[in-house]
Parts: sequence; C-alpha cells; structure tokens
Amino acid sequence: MSFKEIEFKVYEGRPDEFTGGAVLLALSEESVKSCDKKNSAFAELIIELAARKDFVGKKGSLMRVPLFNNNNKNIYLLGLGKAADINSQLVRDKLANAFRTIGRQHNNSLLLMLDNCVEIKADILYEAAELASYKFDKYKTKKSEDKDSNNKDDKDDNKFALSEIFVADKLCAKCSAKGKIFAESQILTRELANEPGCEINPPVLAEIAAAQAKEFNLECEIWDEVKLKAEGCGAILAVGAGSATPPRMIHLVYKPKNKARKKIAFVGKGITFDSGGLDIKPANFMTTMKGDKTGACDVLGILTGAARLELEDIEVHGFMAAAENMPSGSAFRPDDIIKARNGKTIEIDNTDAEGRLVLADALCLASELKPDAIIDMATLTGACMVALGKWRAGLFAKSKDDALAEEILSAAKRRGEDFWRLPAEDEHIEEELKSPFADMINSGPRYGGATFAAIFLSQFVDKDIAWAHLDIAGVDFFEKEWGVYSKGASGFAVRTCLDYLANL
Repeated sequence: MSFKEIEFKVYEGRPDEFTGGAVLLALSEESVKSCDKKNSAFAELIIELAARKDFVGKKGSLMRVPLFNNNNKNIYLLGLGKAADINSQLVRDKLANAFRTIGRQHNNSLLLMLDNCVEIKADILYEAAELASYKFDKYKTKKSEDKDSNNKDDKDDNKFALSEIFVADKLCAKCSAKGKIFAESQILTRELANEPGCEINPPVLAEIAAAQAKEFNLECEIWDEVKLKAEGCGAILAVGAGSATPPRMIHLVYKPKNKARKKIAFVGKGITFDSGGLDIKPANFMTTMKGDKTGACDVLGILTGAARLELEDIEVHGFMAAAENMPSGSAFRPDDIIKARNGKTIEIDNTDAEGRLVLADALCLASELKPDAIIDMATLTGACMVALGKWRAGLFAKSKDDALAEEILSAAKRRGEDFWRLPAEDEHIEEELKSPFADMINSGPRYGGATFAAIFLSQFVDKDIAWAHLDIAGVDFFEKEWGVYSKGASGFAVRTCLDYLANL
C-alpha cells in the first residue's frame, strides 16, 4: 500500500537545538499575539512575522521559513485559529495538511510543538500522519519516489519523505497503537476502493477478503452464485445477472478470546462497478463507479481492524455483498419481479437502484444471526449527496434506535468524520414503496430519495434488532486532498465504526 509508516519519538532537548529537517509550531491566534521572547525558542521569529501580518495564527494557514545557519532546515508555522474553536477534528485535519506539505518538501524528520491550549491524544497524531502520507499510485510507471524522475512536480511536490516525528511529551503506547490501527484499516479500504473494475470484480474481492481473513485470523465463508441460488438470495443474483463475473456474498467473523458480551454485524454494498445496468448511467456519472464497492471495502477494513484491536468481549460479523451491475442480454430488467432471501418480492423500477438490492439479501443474513445491532454502509443515493454535500455522510435510524445512532455520532465526532442524522421513518414516503404487483418497488419518486432507500432497507432487518444505515455516497471519493483525505477513495466510516466498537 502507498503510505509511509511514521515513527513517533520523544524529544527532550531544546527546540532550537533540534537537528532534524524541520520544526513545526502549531499556534492559536492568541498565542501568536501574546508570544513572549522569554518563553519561546522561536519567539523573535513569531513576533516579527506577526508584526508584519505575515503570520497571525489564522486557521489553516501554513508558513515555511527556510533557515540557513541553524541546526534544522525549516521552521513551519501552522495556524489553528481562535483557541476557543480548537478541537481534535480541527487539529487532526490541519496537522495532516501540514504533514503532507512538510513530507513533500524533502523533510525526513520533524519536531512537532503544539500550542499549550491543545489537548489531544497520540492516536490523533498517528491518524493525521499516516493518512496524510497515503497516495494511490500503484499503476503509475514512474513513481513519485523514483530517484531518476524527470518530472519536476514529482521531485518537488509528490515524494513523501517524512518518516520521523518528534514530540516533547511521552506518548501513550495504547493510544498510539490504536491510532495506527485506525489509520491503516482505513488505508486498506482506500486501497481496495481505488482499484478499477478491470482489476477487482466480485470473485477477486472475495479472494482478497479470504487472504485478509487468513492473515488476521478471521473466519471467512464465501457463497458463490450456486450457493446464493440454493440459499434464496435472489436480489443479489438479479443484480449480478448481466455481468460476466458472478456475484459473491462474503461473511467475515471476528470472535474474541473471552465470552462475547455483544454481537455487532456490519453490512456493506460491494458493487465492483456500476454501469447502471439497462437503465444505464450517463458517461459523466459512470466515472468513479469503481468506488461503488466502498461499503464492502469498509466492512473488510473494520473487521481486520477489530482483529488488530483484539476486542476482548465483542463478536463482530461483516457481510460484503459483491456484484457487478452491467447491461447485457442476461441482465435484470425494469418490470422484473425478484425475491429476496426473506421471501419478500421486489418490483424493479430502475436497475440503477441496485445497491439496496444486494444489501437486502445481506441484511437478511445479518438479521438471522440475531446480533445486538446491525450497521450497514453504502454509496447508496445521490439524494443524500444533494442534501448534505460532499463532505458529510447521512446516518439513518428509527426513533427506537436513538441509542445506537447517538453512539455512532459520538464515535464519528471523536474520529472527525462528519455524519448528519436523517429520517428513516416517514409514513408518506413509505406509501411510495408500494407496488401493485409485488411486496414493494425498488425505486421511488425524486423527492425524499435517501429516506425512501432507508425505508426500503428496513424491510429486510428484523424489527427487534437495533439498526443504522450509513449513506456515504457523497464522501466516498474526493477530487482533491484535504485534511486526512487524499485524492480518490476516502474509506469514510471505517474509523468511526472501529471507535464505536472500541467504546462499547
């Protein structure tokens, strides 16, 4: 995977005697204004730049000051904004931006000095550093690390050199390990979601899951198209019918050494490429549809992360519903009526509303386990993206499941992933689910589309099981770098779900 393992070390010397590549000062606006020559090794520099208004601590500002007669090469000043507004999410994202820049400007080592008003745990630093270093360049014939690259941009901007970060305080080993696991689990998800459809199809995704399961001592069961038919999983079979590569249902299990106190199931949509089927997408909407498998890739990242965390008394199940939605003579059609595993029939109104169909069978299987909670995740609806934009995901839960929703939102806040709760119940939208020919229809009217999809999914979840649906359609793929996110697949929700598990 294309990321750099960063080693954190404790530095006990004077900051101005640090002999590494760079020193990073992360400062609030108040600290810049009140900087005292007696209390800061770099006070003269800060005071002079503040007087010129070149650096005042404005949120997100990053200034590089090259040094020529000092032990280190560069001083970087990072603005954190007003002290009252500083929180762990802001620090994580702004540090990630700074680490990315510093690493690409040929600095191998860094001394990090945080403002006194900043109180964060070591796991935040690990997430910021390792997630910022990630880049998907597997298919570039000339890597940014190539020494003989003739591309000036590669030499100056893209090679990530940073490998050591020194901090003044001793790190909590447990927090450090947790942050590393959180980051690397999300990177695994990114790496798989970034792979094109010509490389990863449902059988290949199943092979990758099986290999990861073996590495991390997870149980793994894979159902091929024959087994899916025998088990009555007609919804996922319908979606995959038009593809040359058949669907797969992948079931992963983490079992703790101790008796399980809780059982949690995660379900992920794994459309390895979504053309829309016979209701084919326009060309500009089809680009990035390699990422329609992100939900399933998230589940794999969560299960491997759970194993690495060695959760003491939480049993974790993961269902990856993998299919490829393609048009052909064997593809499912509008007006078709299909049957899901729980026996409910579905009239097909639109073949491009396929994700909810593969999830239907997976949710039925998860419900049969009688877990304490089911959390599904999917790049499901454009409607959610229209409502929330490209930087926030939707969380849907019924009122009876308020406790689960609040636990997920709390975990998301700790990990800096933005979710907004949306309704999973609406009697008027539920009316639109009715079909004159089947138990329900798979696609409704234009308005309320995200809630319609959530209500549809709820038909396949046991009513006595707590359930939450995460619609990550707007946040699964980013066109530019920001915070801990690189260009391409984000792996959004992996760290939130791992934090949720770690705090049960």
